[in-house]
Amino acid sequence: MEHAKKSALCRMSQAIALMPALNGYGTLRESTDSAGSTSIEDTAAETFITNGLSKVLKINNICDSDHLADCGITSKFTDLNGNQKDIPTDMDTLNATMLNTSYSYIGGRNWSYSALDTKAAAFETQNGESIITFYNPNCVADMNETDWHFVQPKVCANFVYDLNGNKGPNTVGKDIGFMTVFYPTDSVVAAPVPYNHRVGESLTLEDAISACTGNNREHRLPNKDEAAALFVNKNLLGISSSGSFNFITSTKKSSDEVWYQGFLTGLRNVNSYTVSGNVLCIYR
Repeated sequence: MEHAKKSALCRMSQAIALMPALNGYGTLRESTDSAGSTSIEDTAAETFITNGLSKVLKINNICDSDHLADCGITSKFTDLNGNQKDIPTDMDTLNATMLNTSYSYIGGRNWSYSALDTKAAAFETQNGESIITFYNPNCVADMNETDWHFVQPKVCANFVYDLNGNKGPNTVGKDIGFMTVFYPTDSVVAAPVPYNHRVGESLTLEDAISACTGNNREHRLPNKDEAAALFVNKNLLGISSSGSFNFITSTKKSSDEVWYQGFLTGLRNVNSYTVSGNVLCIYR
């Protein structure tokens, strides 16, 4: 299973690298009629697969949001905590914080982000993987930010893959995993595989690294993009929406500062590496 997982991720990563740009596919717009009712025209994810991804990846079948099951997408899955849930079918059910979020900090600093919901689409590869696709046609480039910022607008696509279609066990960490792609050009692909829920809380960077590698040399602390991918897919992991949940990453901004990933808001923030954070380890 692990070999199949690595092969699938490798093929997807190679395909993404061949695409000239990841943003701008399909239509995503909100309109209001004369009666004041609003509606969203959305062909984004399906067009991204049909006109973009299928040009660089061998695909057997493409399914719109109303026919995900025709691509082998299961209706239920089991998260990392062992809870059975409905499979997400749009960005909102994947992670509602991807669409609306805000944060206020002592001293008057305020951040907010909002976006239109997008429907998922799916496809089947020639190797038998079923992949549900969540797509943001308005994703933006890496600005080499040095201060706090939301990761949501950086996410171009998020793929939730099932290595054996709707056959069991349909469990995250076994046959179900995910891959997140950031930035429309010079894209970064992150496919972290968590080995467990939070292994420790309120740990500094040095202690967090030890908490991961000390359990098993095959484990490590995620970098900032891998932590962002874990945030995007937090519902698949079974991470609660309550609590502070500021996760420390291995990416340093400077000799004495490190990036943290907020799981409540999606805010990527920088603090001294002596500031404690939650810890979620991944496989190397």
